[in-house]
Amino acid sequence: MTDPGPPDRADPDTAVPPASAPRKARRAHRLIVGFFAAVLAVAIVVITAEEIRVAGDAAERPGVAAFYAQPSPAPAGAPGDILTSEELLGAPAGARAWRLMYHSRDLNDADVIVTGILVVPLTPPPAGGRTIVSWGHPTTGSATDCAPSSGFDPFFLIEGLRALLDRGYAVVGTDYLGMGTPGANSYLIGETAGNNVLDAVRAAQHIPAVNASDRVVLWGHSQGGQAVLFAAERAATYAPELKIQAVAAAAPAADLTSLMAAHLDDISGVTIGSYAFAAYAGVYGPSVAGADLADILTPAAVALIPQMTSLCLLSNITELHRIGEPLVGAFTSSDPTKTEPWAGLFAENSAGQTGFDAPLFLAQGLDDTLVVPADTQAFAQHEASLGIDVTYEPISSATHGTVAYLAVPALMEFLDAKVR
Repeated sequence: MTDPGPPDRADPDTAVPPASAPRKARRAHRLIVGFFAAVLAVAIVVITAEEIRVAGDAAERPGVAAFYAQPSPAPAGAPGDILTSEELLGAPAGARAWRLMYHSRDLNDADVIVTGILVVPLTPPPAGGRTIVSWGHPTTGSATDCAPSSGFDPFFLIEGLRALLDRGYAVVGTDYLGMGTPGANSYLIGETAGNNVLDAVRAAQHIPAVNASDRVVLWGHSQGGQAVLFAAERAATYAPELKIQAVAAAAPAADLTSLMAAHLDDISGVTIGSYAFAAYAGVYGPSVAGADLADILTPAAVALIPQMTSLCLLSNITELHRIGEPLVGAFTSSDPTKTEPWAGLFAENSAGQTGFDAPLFLAQGLDDTLVVPADTQAFAQHEASLGIDVTYEPISSATHGTVAYLAVPALMEFLDAKVR
């Protein structure tokens, strides 16, 4: 007789059980093998889809700058009218995407040109058309080239994009006036940003493939939180044809007076303040509201403002801090929250001045050191006092940078319950 040899030593996850194995064991083995095969198949599909998207992004780069060149002279148009649109090669998996250039209005009701991004799932639209989520991005800077839609991956900042697409929403995101294509610096100018957010929806409605309805969800983070809150407050008069279903904001820059007061003497105050003071001086300058940088900033700060505002936040944070550090404690010549016209301008551009007829979701990271938790909690209470249905979601261990991502599960529950 010959020795049958040692038992089969193949990988236990792939070896075939002997015929004598109990039927349940063989069935369990097949289920395990099937599960891992399915996981591997999904992983391959995801990786392949991501590779295709990245390759599409790369292929588009040579022509990106040309898209953002405004026609001269720019034709007049109604809010939301599209000047030009461009379908993107590198769309997220299961979706189509476009860059948009569209008409909007600033706080003085002047016709302005704004750009943005639009993403639409490939799934069939529901009866009555898709609900549009208009997303307000967090601070990326204030210079023209800081626009999210012009970046290599124009989708990565859209917190919750995958979950929103999976629910059948179309998602549109404005760059805000002055980013993407030339225009006035609109950083933390509430009315202008709110109009840009609402007109992005109107622009999306002009793209036939969207199958857009008049139903709208507003969702923003930080600077974008201020933008969507202003959009909600202005919608009934500025865009009465839009039906605001829900409003959501993560760590919103809602109370600018409190935000500025919390950071007068730190590097965040210098960095964010550089963007804000420059914008306010440009929009509410000496001939409009008397906002002159020389009256509120130190000479050293005034000298560095052009350098600071030329740099985008996410890609130049180290350089911004290097430039700004010497100005900590020597940025403003007086307290701008108590000095006019600045104090009045911060109040004018703070949200919460009027209520709106839509439920509100507010998320706040408890480890956020920029927009402090007490300020968002106080804002939630203020909004509730206006009769707004408020859901306040404090998130442990979330910072200012992570709060919107960590809020997505709770946000989806909120939308599932509130949006019809």
